[in-house]
Amino acid sequence: MGKIGEYFATIGRTVKSLGDGFAVTLSYMFRKPFTLQYPDRSGVPVITMLPERSRGLIEIDIEICTGCKACQRACPIDVITIEVEKFEDKGRMLTKASVDWSKCMFCGFCEPACPSGAIRHSKEFEGGMRHQANLIMDFVDEPVPVAKVAKDETPPTKPKGSIVRARLPEYWAGPPAPKPEAAKPAQGGES
Repeated sequence: MGKIGEYFATIGRTVKSLGDGFAVTLSYMFRKPFTLQYPDRSGVPVITMLPERSRGLIEIDIEICTGCKACQRACPIDVITIEVEKFEDKGRMLTKASVDWSKCMFCGFCEPACPSGAIRHSKEFEGGMRHQANLIMDFVDEPVPVAKVAKDETPPTKPKGSIVRARLPEYWAGPPAPKPEAAKPAQGGES
């Protein structure tokens, strides 16, 4: 076979390949669509269809958080911030427990690191916010005492997703309100 034969063989393979592609495309044009229109046409809530191990938005149960910061150290991209302060009259208090969902890659390293099970992935995945500042969710409204959990004890936990679900509507609304700052001592100034 000469050069002219190779040329026409190449053209033949090209036409056959195009025909195969058009046949597949044409077959989909006449099939009944199987796309599920989310969320209005699903028979059950999408959260119930997700597998148990799905990783949604992170939530922190501050009632069983020991303030050990193991989750914060385990996070490879500094998504979690835990702050504990010692008050003379109340002892160690958890003053901040926040998660920055805009940076979270849902790797799951924080969950096994927590000795008390206070941090976990919920099945909630709809975290779209109107304002980017709302993607940083703080779970501590006012200081709470850190939990004391024995090593062999498993503290009772709330249902998965209930903590974050209760806080989401306020974060969907408007930009977060600035936190009040502590009163600063008066500075000596000009008379």
